[in-house]
Amino acid sequence: MSTTAIIVLVVVVVLLLAAAVAARPYLRRRQLRARFGPEYDHLVRDKGDRRAAEQELEDRQRRHDRFELRPLTAESREGYLRDWAWAQEQFVDSPHGAVRRADQLIGQIMRERGYPVEGTEQQIADLSVEHGKALDNYRIAHAISSRGDDDPPSTEDLRNAMRHYRALVEDLLDHATTERSK
Repeated sequence: MSTTAIIVLVVVVVLLLAAAVAARPYLRRRQLRARFGPEYDHLVRDKGDRRAAEQELEDRQRRHDRFELRPLTAESREGYLRDWAWAQEQFVDSPHGAVRRADQLIGQIMRERGYPVEGTEQQIADLSVEHGKALDNYRIAHAISSRGDDDPPSTEDLRNAMRHYRALVEDLLDHATTERSK
């Protein structure tokens, strides 16, 4: 092989390696966006730093990978659907109580599935790995339900909280019988 051919080959290999290195952040970003959905953009906005947000999402994934998630039995799923229907029925007589029950139901489903239940922010982080598309619903609902006496939610606010909780309950229950423990 001539010296020119060797130089051309080395240059081509170096260019291919450089292209692979340059494409890595783009591919990483694409994978994280696909995995976390709107949560990716939410965290980038919240952190104000794409790299820090991406690192946190990867940390969330690693933490999530350690969970021993269990699917719900059909009976358990039906029970949660009945609990949800009951919470909705209670809204007429006790909007605050129904919203409180909806929030508790989220924790119960998570606990039975094998998620640690360590407070709202950690629940959001843990759920973001598989339920990123439904997290904004949880944030909105929880923000409404946890408003204090200085800014109590209106009945319309509580109705909206129930709608948002419903979206997460449905997402959790839809995934809960189809996912496998890792």
